[in-house]
Amino acid sequence: MWGLVARPVNRLLFSAQVTGDDTFTRPFPERVGMTERATDADPPITFYRLQGCPYCERVTRLLEGYDLAYRSRFVEPMHSDRNVVKRVAGVRTVPVIVDENTGVTMAESANIVDYLESTYGSGTEAESPGTGATAGGDA
Repeated sequence: MWGLVARPVNRLLFSAQVTGDDTFTRPFPERVGMTERATDADPPITFYRLQGCPYCERVTRLLEGYDLAYRSRFVEPMHSDRNVVKRVAGVRTVPVIVDENTGVTMAESANIVDYLESTYGSGTEAESPGTGATAGGDA
């Protein structure tokens, strides 16, 4: 009878950090066709997110709509593995932003959207209506 064989997973292949200009940093960039770039100065906003999360994408569109410099940190899909987010914000859900300009650390997409609009908004909506996720969710 055939049995399932457990194979170890190389976590480095699933981890990626993204700078504010969305350039991926990977262990072997030449193997995945992406380049590494060193940033001179860290952006003031750090954005903890999950790949494919609609709530995170809403915050991403707003950050880009306001042309804010930020650094993305992709987190592990499993809640129990999100210790870095827990240390920063006290929760394991994403999205989470840390704004060094104002000293604010915030979780929950609706709160983040309200904060970005009130702090960096110019009175106009940066996001067009009907662009996807409904505010108020966390992954």
